[in-house]
Amino acid sequence: MEELLLIDSVMISFNERDVLTDVTINCRPVDIIGLFGHNGTGKSTLLKMVFGTQWGGRKFIRINEKVIKSPAYLSGLLSYLPQEPFLPAHLTVRKITELYIPKEEINNFLGDKHLFKARDSKIGHLSGGEQRYLEIKLLLYSNTPYILLDEPFASLSPVAAESIREHIHICSAGKGIILTDHNFREVHKIANRIYLLHDGYLREIKQESDLIPYGYYPD
Repeated sequence: MEELLLIDSVMISFNERDVLTDVTINCRPVDIIGLFGHNGTGKSTLLKMVFGTQWGGRKFIRINEKVIKSPAYLSGLLSYLPQEPFLPAHLTVRKITELYIPKEEINNFLGDKHLFKARDSKIGHLSGGEQRYLEIKLLLYSNTPYILLDEPFASLSPVAAESIREHIHICSAGKGIILTDHNFREVHKIANRIYLLHDGYLREIKQESDLIPYGYYPD
Protein backbone atom coordinates (compact mmCIF):
# COMPACT_ATOMS: atom_id res chain seq x y z
CA MET A 1 0.00 0.00 0.00
CA GLU A 2 1.29 3.45 -0.93
CA GLU A 3 1.57 5.68 2.13
CA LEU A 4 0.54 9.12 0.94
CA LEU A 5 -1.79 11.98 1.81
CA LEU A 6 -2.86 13.43 -1.54
CA ILE A 7 -4.64 16.78 -1.53
CA ASP A 8 -5.77 17.64 -5.04
CA SER A 9 -7.86 20.20 -6.94
CA VAL A 10 -8.80 22.26 -3.87
CA MET A 11 -10.85 25.30 -4.82
CA ILE A 12 -12.95 27.70 -2.75
CA SER A 13 -14.22 31.27 -3.12
CA PHE A 14 -15.64 33.76 -0.65
CA ASN A 15 -17.73 36.73 -1.81
CA GLU A 16 -16.74 36.03 -5.43
CA ARG A 17 -13.03 36.11 -4.50
CA ASP A 18 -11.00 33.02 -5.34
CA VAL A 19 -9.14 32.07 -2.15
CA LEU A 20 -7.79 28.69 -3.26
CA THR A 21 -7.41 27.85 -6.95
CA ASP A 22 -6.72 24.23 -7.92
CA VAL A 23 -4.35 23.66 -5.00
CA THR A 24 -2.49 20.34 -5.03
CA ILE A 25 -0.02 18.98 -2.49
CA ASN A 26 1.13 15.54 -1.35
CA CYS A 27 2.58 14.48 1.97
CA ARG A 28 4.35 11.24 2.87
CA PRO A 29 5.66 9.94 6.18
CA VAL A 30 8.99 11.72 6.92
CA ASP A 31 7.66 14.88 5.23
CA ILE A 32 7.53 18.03 7.35
CA ILE A 33 5.86 20.51 5.01
CA GLY A 34 5.97 24.20 5.88
CA LEU A 35 3.08 26.17 4.41
CA PHE A 36 3.98 29.84 3.95
CA GLY A 37 1.69 32.71 3.02
CA HIS A 38 0.65 36.06 4.47
CA ASN A 39 -2.59 36.73 6.36
CA GLY A 40 -5.68 36.04 4.28
CA THR A 41 -4.01 33.83 1.69
CA GLY A 42 -6.01 30.77 2.72
CA LYS A 43 -3.59 28.66 4.77
CA SER A 44 -6.06 27.93 7.57
CA THR A 45 -8.88 27.48 5.07
CA LEU A 46 -6.83 24.86 3.23
CA LEU A 47 -6.09 22.90 6.41
CA LYS A 48 -9.75 23.04 7.49
CA MET A 49 -10.91 21.87 4.07
CA VAL A 50 -8.51 18.94 4.19
CA PHE A 51 -9.62 18.00 7.72
CA GLY A 52 -13.27 18.39 6.83
CA THR A 53 -14.43 21.27 9.06
CA GLN A 54 -14.60 23.87 6.27
CA TRP A 55 -17.58 23.37 4.00
CA GLY A 56 -18.01 24.56 0.45
CA GLY A 57 -15.68 24.58 -2.51
CA ARG A 58 -14.20 21.50 -4.14
CA LYS A 59 -11.49 19.05 -3.14
CA PHE A 60 -10.15 15.56 -3.67
CA ILE A 61 -8.50 13.81 -0.71
CA ARG A 62 -6.84 10.40 -0.78
CA ILE A 63 -5.09 8.88 2.22
CA ASN A 64 -3.01 5.72 1.79
CA GLU A 65 -4.92 4.80 -1.40
CA LYS A 66 -8.31 5.36 0.27
CA VAL A 67 -10.41 8.10 -1.34
CA ILE A 68 -11.94 10.21 1.44
CA LYS A 69 -15.50 11.15 0.49
CA SER A 70 -16.80 11.99 3.99
CA PRO A 71 -15.05 14.51 6.29
CA ALA A 72 -11.46 13.33 6.78
CA TYR A 73 -11.64 13.64 10.56
CA LEU A 74 -13.99 10.63 10.53
CA SER A 75 -11.32 8.45 8.90
CA GLY A 76 -9.03 8.29 11.94
CA LEU A 77 -6.11 8.91 9.59
CA LEU A 78 -5.73 12.65 10.08
CA SER A 79 -5.37 14.97 13.09
CA TYR A 80 -5.69 18.74 13.08
CA LEU A 81 -4.51 21.43 15.48
CA PRO A 82 -6.79 24.47 15.12
CA GLN A 83 -5.74 27.93 16.20
CA GLU A 84 -8.31 27.86 19.01
CA PRO A 85 -7.92 25.68 22.16
CA PHE A 86 -9.86 22.43 21.80
CA LEU A 87 -9.29 20.41 24.98
CA PRO A 88 -12.13 20.19 27.57
CA ALA A 89 -11.30 22.58 30.42
CA HIS A 90 -12.72 20.32 33.16
CA LEU A 91 -10.44 17.33 32.46
CA THR A 92 -6.98 16.94 33.97
CA VAL A 93 -3.81 16.69 31.93
CA ARG A 94 -3.46 13.05 33.00
CA LYS A 95 -7.04 12.18 32.04
CA ILE A 96 -6.85 13.77 28.60
CA THR A 97 -3.52 12.02 28.02
CA GLU A 98 -5.18 8.66 28.75
CA LEU A 99 -7.64 9.37 25.92
CA TYR A 100 -4.91 9.95 23.32
CA ILE A 101 -1.82 8.00 24.34
CA PRO A 102 -1.37 4.21 24.76
CA LYS A 103 -1.37 3.17 28.42
CA GLU A 104 2.21 1.91 28.41
CA GLU A 105 3.48 5.29 27.12
CA ILE A 106 1.58 7.63 29.47
CA ASN A 107 4.22 7.91 32.21
CA ASN A 108 6.92 8.74 29.68
CA PHE A 109 4.62 11.26 27.97
CA LEU A 110 3.87 13.04 31.27
CA GLY A 111 7.53 12.91 32.33
CA ASP A 112 8.14 15.77 29.89
CA LYS A 113 9.74 18.73 31.67
CA HIS A 114 6.99 21.00 30.34
CA LEU A 115 4.15 18.78 31.59
CA PHE A 116 5.31 16.94 34.69
CA LYS A 117 4.36 19.57 37.29
CA ALA A 118 0.98 20.14 35.62
CA ARG A 119 0.10 16.47 35.13
CA ASP A 120 -2.72 16.51 37.71
CA SER A 121 -3.95 20.04 36.88
CA LYS A 122 -7.18 20.70 35.02
CA ILE A 123 -6.82 21.91 31.45
CA GLY A 124 -8.64 25.12 32.38
CA HIS A 125 -5.91 25.95 34.93
CA LEU A 126 -3.04 25.77 32.47
CA SER A 127 -1.46 28.83 30.93
CA GLY A 128 -2.05 29.42 27.22
CA GLY A 129 1.44 28.21 26.41
CA GLU A 130 1.13 25.07 28.55
CA GLN A 131 -2.18 24.12 26.92
CA ARG A 132 -0.82 24.74 23.43
CA TYR A 133 2.21 22.58 24.15
CA LEU A 134 0.00 19.76 25.46
CA GLU A 135 -2.34 19.95 22.45
CA ILE A 136 0.50 19.71 19.95
CA LYS A 137 2.24 16.86 21.74
CA LEU A 138 -1.00 14.88 22.10
CA LEU A 139 -1.63 15.05 18.36
CA LEU A 140 1.96 14.26 17.42
CA TYR A 141 2.03 11.11 19.56
CA SER A 142 -1.50 9.96 18.76
CA ASN A 143 -1.95 7.04 16.36
CA THR A 144 -2.92 9.09 13.29
CA PRO A 145 -0.40 8.94 10.43
CA TYR A 146 -0.90 12.53 9.21
CA ILE A 147 -0.95 15.73 11.25
CA LEU A 148 -2.03 19.26 10.30
CA LEU A 149 -0.75 22.01 12.61
CA ASP A 150 -2.18 25.54 12.37
CA GLU A 151 -0.09 28.10 14.26
CA PRO A 152 1.59 25.55 16.58
CA PHE A 153 4.18 28.01 17.89
CA ALA A 154 1.67 30.65 18.97
CA SER A 155 1.88 31.27 22.75
CA LEU A 156 4.94 29.03 23.15
CA SER A 157 8.07 30.24 24.93
CA PRO A 158 11.34 29.87 23.00
CA VAL A 159 12.26 26.85 25.17
CA ALA A 160 8.89 25.17 24.58
CA ALA A 161 9.10 25.94 20.84
CA GLU A 162 12.49 24.22 20.71
CA SER A 163 11.02 21.15 22.42
CA ILE A 164 8.10 21.07 19.96
CA ARG A 165 10.52 21.19 17.03
CA GLU A 166 12.29 18.18 18.54
CA HIS A 167 9.01 16.29 18.93
CA ILE A 168 8.01 17.11 15.33
CA HIS A 169 11.35 15.80 14.12
CA ILE A 170 10.99 12.58 16.15
CA CYS A 171 7.41 11.93 15.05
CA SER A 172 8.11 12.66 11.39
CA ALA A 173 10.00 9.35 11.21
CA GLY A 174 6.61 7.67 10.84
CA LYS A 175 4.16 10.49 10.16
CA GLY A 176 3.53 13.14 7.53
CA ILE A 177 3.20 16.64 8.99
CA ILE A 178 1.96 19.87 7.42
CA LEU A 179 2.29 23.06 9.47
CA THR A 180 1.88 26.78 9.10
CA ASP A 181 2.73 29.59 11.50
CA HIS A 182 3.11 33.37 11.44
CA ASN A 183 6.55 32.77 12.93
CA PHE A 184 7.83 31.50 9.60
CA ARG A 185 11.39 31.23 10.91
CA GLU A 186 10.28 28.54 13.37
CA VAL A 187 8.61 26.68 10.51
CA HIS A 188 11.70 26.97 8.33
CA LYS A 189 13.90 25.52 11.07
CA ILE A 190 12.04 22.21 11.00
CA ALA A 191 10.46 21.85 7.54
CA ASN A 192 12.11 19.71 4.86
CA ARG A 193 9.69 20.95 2.17
CA ILE A 194 8.31 24.47 1.77
CA TYR A 195 5.23 25.65 -0.13
CA LEU A 196 3.92 29.19 -0.58
CA LEU A 197 0.28 30.21 -0.97
CA HIS A 198 -0.05 33.41 -2.97
CA ASP A 199 -3.00 34.79 -4.96
CA GLY A 200 -4.86 31.51 -4.53
CA TYR A 201 -2.11 29.35 -5.99
CA LEU A 202 0.38 27.04 -4.30
CA ARG A 203 3.99 26.82 -5.42
CA GLU A 204 6.90 24.82 -4.08
CA ILE A 205 9.86 26.82 -2.77
CA LYS A 206 13.24 25.34 -3.59
CA GLN A 207 15.51 27.86 -1.88
CA GLU A 208 15.25 30.66 0.68
CA SER A 209 15.88 33.39 -1.87
CA ASP A 210 12.64 32.42 -3.67
CA LEU A 211 10.74 33.83 -0.67
CA ILE A 212 12.35 37.30 -0.75
CA PRO A 213 9.98 38.76 -3.40
CA TYR A 214 7.06 37.82 -1.12
CA GLY A 215 8.34 39.71 1.91
CA TYR A 216 10.25 36.93 3.67
CA TYR A 217 13.94 37.19 4.50
CA PRO A 218 14.46 40.73 3.17
CA ASP A 219 17.59 40.99 1.06
